[in-house]
Amino acid sequence: MDRGAGDRDSGAGDLDRRLAGGGESVARQPARSRELDAAGRVVTVPRVNFHEHLYSRLAKGLDLGRPLDSFVRILENFWWAVDRALDPEMITACARLGALEAVRSGVTVLFDHHASPSCPRGSLDLIAEALLEAGLRGVLCYESSERGGAAEAREGLEENRRFLTARTNGELRGLLGLHACFSLSATTLEQAAVLARDLEAGIHIHLAEALHDRDACLESRGATPAVLLARCGLLDRPGVLAHGVHLSDQDREVLAGGPCALALNPDSNLNNAVGLPRYAALPGSLPLLAGTDGMHADPGRSLKQLFLLARHQGFSTGESFAWLRRIEADQAAFVRRFFPDHPALNEGGRADLVIWDYRPPSPLGPGEFWGHYVYGLLETPAWAVLAGGRLLYRAGIHYTLDAEAAAAAAARQGERLFEALGVGRR
Repeated sequence: MDRGAGDRDSGAGDLDRRLAGGGESVARQPARSRELDAAGRVVTVPRVNFHEHLYSRLAKGLDLGRPLDSFVRILENFWWAVDRALDPEMITACARLGALEAVRSGVTVLFDHHASPSCPRGSLDLIAEALLEAGLRGVLCYESSERGGAAEAREGLEENRRFLTARTNGELRGLLGLHACFSLSATTLEQAAVLARDLEAGIHIHLAEALHDRDACLESRGATPAVLLARCGLLDRPGVLAHGVHLSDQDREVLAGGPCALALNPDSNLNNAVGLPRYAALPGSLPLLAGTDGMHADPGRSLKQLFLLARHQGFSTGESFAWLRRIEADQAAFVRRFFPDHPALNEGGRADLVIWDYRPPSPLGPGEFWGHYVYGLLETPAWAVLAGGRLLYRAGIHYTLDAEAAAAAAARQGERLFEALGVGRR
């Protein structure tokens, strides 16, 4: 609910924008007019979703009656039909619903990868406004692709250029969005490289998500995806490379030590049956991040999957905990490339934090934290979420976006999407 001026009556005012004390007691520090008592719950920094597709939100339950028996058919027969049917009202509904889900998952920063080929211009502004309304930060981009022709790819690049030059600020950042190497010609990649240099922007792209991407690039360009991007100069600045399931040894060598990070999306990889990266083969110098790929809004679920899948791939328990600690450290360093004041629960730092609805049932100290994290916190919903000292959510109540109105709007726009795709109610 949007409480606005009713904050005093509801007991939900803003906290100070900067933390006034040490991390372990920060939730008890006084606000301008009151205190927020964590009541023994665990407090951490918020989560970041490093690869989202907010436009996916209205597609739940959708059955277009087309074959989905391969990765390419999933794209061509489902997702590329969905994103082409989107209009501004649907985009806004998706963004608001996804923002609410993010807040409930303890997320305050989203790296979104958007596509709406029927209305690219201004689409990133719609997402930006929804995130700002919700009190979130965003790193946005438009997914440029030639699946609808070269002109459509140019429109996508132009939307990236427009947003990066007009809308970025302390709460919003941008990347140059590209779909995947297999859906982009050499000409478009060259145009993207020029734009990236001119804007000093990194890219956000699907990289070797399926064998099709790798094989198509080898056949048409004689290079694997990461090698191709490196040759174009598109890996020279910090960017997000999503998936990396089918990286070659040469790809991994190209990525090692560079400024780009690999966003892992295990739930999506399992859902699309594209395989999983060989986690032990990923370079130690390659920053690793967790995303959701539009499957859901909770990167905590992705982190839990990454821990379990590491065990499944032969990591020992100790190695799996070390793997998770590495990802968390990489994430903290990488998000600060875009938002240098991203919190660390230090005195004087930005007042962004999550109070999890988790009261430790056993001793919790530095030596026990990661066991509680994996087997407790990653399974626990947020109880309260603050960003910049602003209370976004507490005990099931949203204090920025109106959750009921957003849900009702999403239902209306979902009906419109189904109608636009020729799918009637059953």
